[in-house]
Order: sequence, then C-alpha cells, then structure tokens
Amino acid sequence: MTSPVLFETLTTANNKKFAIATLNQQQTLNSLSREMVGQLSAQLLKWQDDDQIVAVMLQGAGEKAFCAGGDIQQLYHSAIQNPGGPCQYAEDFFEHEYALDYLIHQYKKPMLCWGHGIVMGGGLGLMAGCRHRIVTEKTRMAMPEITIGLYPDVGGSWFLNRAPGRTGLYLALTAASMNATDCLFVGYGDYFVEHKLKESVIDQLLTLDWSAESHSDSVAIDSLLAVISTQSDSVRPPANIEPHFDIIQQFTDYDNLPDIVEAITSYQTADQWLNKGAAALAHGSALSACNIYQALQQAKSMTLAEVFQFELVLSTNIVRHPEFAEGVRALLIDKDQQPRWLFDTVNAVPSSLLKQMITPPWPKNPLAIL
Repeated sequence: MTSPVLFETLTTANNKKFAIATLNQQQTLNSLSREMVGQLSAQLLKWQDDDQIVAVMLQGAGEKAFCAGGDIQQLYHSAIQNPGGPCQYAEDFFEHEYALDYLIHQYKKPMLCWGHGIVMGGGLGLMAGCRHRIVTEKTRMAMPEITIGLYPDVGGSWFLNRAPGRTGLYLALTAASMNATDCLFVGYGDYFVEHKLKESVIDQLLTLDWSAESHSDSVAIDSLLAVISTQSDSVRPPANIEPHFDIIQQFTDYDNLPDIVEAITSYQTADQWLNKGAAALAHGSALSACNIYQALQQAKSMTLAEVFQFELVLSTNIVRHPEFAEGVRALLIDKDQQPRWLFDTVNAVPSSLLKQMITPPWPKNPLAIL
C-alpha cells in the first residue's frame, strides 16, 4: 500500500539535507484526507527540529495537480451521518488542517511549494503559507467554495484580504480561476518557472551554500529562483485579473453585499472571464456569499492565529448546516448541477442565521493553543 504522502531527503553539495514532501493521491488530484494532514504535520515538525534539514519543498504527484483541496466527499459523508452535528470526521479534519496551515505559515525553515496544475481550496491553504511559491504554465488556482455551500477557509479570510484592492472578495464570490500570471499579481505565487525545469531547479538548489540560517538561506533561494524565472518569461500566460482590476474595484465599491452581488451579476459584457464569474456567483449559494462577506469583514483586524480560530467556528457551523451537504450532493455526488439552495438571494438570508454561523459551538476553541 503506497503512502498518501511521500517523504524524502536529498543531500546538498555541502552535506546538508533538503527535504521533499509529495502529496501522493493522484486519483483524487492529491486532495487532502485526515490521514494526509496528520502525516504531513508530523513530518514537518520532525524536519523543523532536525538540524541537518535546511529547507522543505512541497509538491504533488503526477502532472495534473498540486492539490485540488480537501477530500470533500469524506466531509459530505461526515455531514450527512449526523445532521446538525457534531460531524466528527469533518470537524476533526478542519481542526487539524488549519493547524497544519498555521504551522506552514510559521515554519522556522524555508519552505518552497511547486504549485503546478490545480491548486484549489485546501491546496491553496498549504501553498499560501510557504515562503517561496512557484507557479507554472499549467497552474490553475481558485477558491470555488461558493459552488458547494462553503467559503474560502484554510486561511482564506487572511490572504484574500491581502490581495490588491478588493480582488480577494471578488475571487471568493465568483470562484474565478487564476493562472500563474494572476497568482503573481495577487500575491499567491512568487516565481513563474516552466514545469519542465523542476528537476533542474532542485539540482541547482542542492548546489547552494546552505548556512542552516533561515533568513540567509531564504535570500539565497530567492536569488536563484529570480534568475531561473527569467528563462520562462516567454511562456507566461496572459493576465486575467490585472486587466480587470478597475472593473473589479467598481463592482465591489459598495458598503453592502446585495449591491456588490447586483453589480457583478447584472453587468452586461461579452467578456468571458467576467461572465463566468458572474454565473458562478448567480448559481452559487447565497448563504455562502453572505458567509464569505462576513468572514472577510470580521477577519480584517485579526491576527493569523485568530483567523484560523474564527474559521474553525464558521466551518464547524457550516458543515452542521444542510446547505453544505446539498451543495456537495449536487456537484459531486448526484452531479445534477442543480443545488436546491435554501435562499434565492443574499437579501433572503436571515441576519440571525449569519450570527449563528460565527457563534462558537463549543465552550473552548480547539485551536486556542495556536
């Protein structure tokens, strides 16, 4: 039985160790299970305490995806087994996934992520915290949770608020797809490198004069990646987000969600990228749209640890609510693409329900130790 996460170390030219973790579930596009989260967390902690390890790289097996997110079908089965909760597997998964994401954000050694292919949901949660994030000509990044009744979690409430202008809000509401050039613009990628150069990149990383001092080693990695990235400029895909920046700002320049939704969905254009986003918002969960908006508003003044604690509250309440299970049913179980959402518009979502969604369902937050 092949392990769902593979771990290896390579010896550098100056006899240090460069570690690589490979998500190894190609049949599910390397989607994260509770087992994978546990294995990855345990190994990262060991590597962090190992003086021989100078840096860690995350990658996905195969050519299609770094990580397509959490294993949503397992979360769905957890949700329907005990409607109203507690939903033990799902809630345990969220708790440990967010703790892993926080560990990556705070990691004491340089971490690289090779974000090739699909990087969605939980995959973006892993990648976002890495210090050196590489995107390729096949990178396709998105936070499509509105289509299943969820919201961009895994720290999304933190990093979406830090995208230029209000692009983070727009990306969350419309599930808009980002290519490598878009990732660089919004700050979710640091370097564009053609995928065929990956082995060469690793070989060159091994030749660095590793000092085992995190800051100086990070500077050396940046210097190397900056040089390598110039070799790939000719195949960088054309931008989507930057050319649309002004219209995105126009859409989101309101102090309430209903006006923002109206602006996005009523805009008349032949622009396919904008129309696809508008359709995703119109077809998505109104409750999700409200949760997205309130999460980004609430998280603006929070620390990173507070964001993950807040998201655990919201995610726990969402998975206990029937909207999530219905969204997954329509998209991934029955695949009829016809979710029966509880609310037709964002105006119809009761403020009391939104307040309930961000009210802790337990006396102590399981992530209070962050």
